[in-house]
Amino acid sequence: MSKRDYYEILSVSRTATDQELKTSYRKLAVKYHPDKNPGDHEAENSFKEAAEAYSILSDKEQRARYDRFGHEGVSGAAGAGNWGASGFGGGIEDILGDLFGFGDVFTRGANGGGARRANAAQRGSDLRYDLEISLEEAAEGVSAPLRIPRLEACDVCKGSGAKAGTQPETCATCGGAGQVRYQQGFFAVARTCSTCQGSGRTVKSPCENCHGAGRIEREKTLDVRIPAGVETGSRLRITGEGEGGLNGGSSGDLYVVIGVREHERFERQGGNLYTTVPLTFSQAALGAEISVPTLTGEDNMKIPAGTQTGTIFRLKGKGMPLLGDRGRGDLFAAVNVITPKNLTREQRRVLEQLAEFEGSEVEEEGLMDKVRSIFG
Repeated sequence: MSKRDYYEILSVSRTATDQELKTSYRKLAVKYHPDKNPGDHEAENSFKEAAEAYSILSDKEQRARYDRFGHEGVSGAAGAGNWGASGFGGGIEDILGDLFGFGDVFTRGANGGGARRANAAQRGSDLRYDLEISLEEAAEGVSAPLRIPRLEACDVCKGSGAKAGTQPETCATCGGAGQVRYQQGFFAVARTCSTCQGSGRTVKSPCENCHGAGRIEREKTLDVRIPAGVETGSRLRITGEGEGGLNGGSSGDLYVVIGVREHERFERQGGNLYTTVPLTFSQAALGAEISVPTLTGEDNMKIPAGTQTGTIFRLKGKGMPLLGDRGRGDLFAAVNVITPKNLTREQRRVLEQLAEFEGSEVEEEGLMDKVRSIFG
């Protein structure tokens, strides 16, 4: 018998959104679930049919092939027993778990294929440390002592959780699997064992140091070198300095995430720095050599005569160092001509004299020569 159209099964249009697909499947799952229809093979078949349709249409690639070639285009992906790595696809495990509380693992057969060994070595969790530094420290590099609270393997029981002279025992409830399997309709469901909490082992005589946990919380101080050139969002990975593993597993890693504080004088964009420099009217008009602040001190910069407010000057190599010893960025200084507010009598006299020159219709000398004669 030919298969029904997947869109028809879910009662949606061919342009249905992901949310519309999910909503429709949830309704059908509730309606036809075998636990709600015991012994009803027709309902069980409808449930399987809806699950197969959703597993294909909720996958973008599978849906595209189905739209183009129909059932032939997805024949290798559809069908009972081949709906993804856990027996289903397209987030079906999450939907059914929300609806019926099945637990956290779906298995494909009587042997629970694909389930992880609960007592296998487990790598410790990675840790994140947010470190804030100044712009000067980012430019020069800095050594920072970090105090890291973390879980480490207990040095008394070596991470076993058992008292000296004893060993953890295989959990009698789950047989060491860490999961207890149940039959839900036509498929098997596995839940985390409530006796051993998924570890697969029980400790009758717990270690007095860690109280059977196998790990204890300690604070470790690390001296971390932050390289020059880092910026906000830069991450430094320190291998093996995360939390300790379980059952002999390796430790996780520590990630130091950098935040660079804003600077009162400089604005940073990548490797370049930007600042503003005040100029007096006479410096802008006559030209001058001024001192410009940099991250490493003062630097001289020549201002040509007639410089206007907003003119930007570039100081090559005076910006931030670039990570990886690739040189430095530049410093860009925008000048801002300051108009005096409170003039002395002499300053007013000189400026009034300049105003007379500016208003002259015919002059033998240029304006800049007259300015030089006034201020010179």
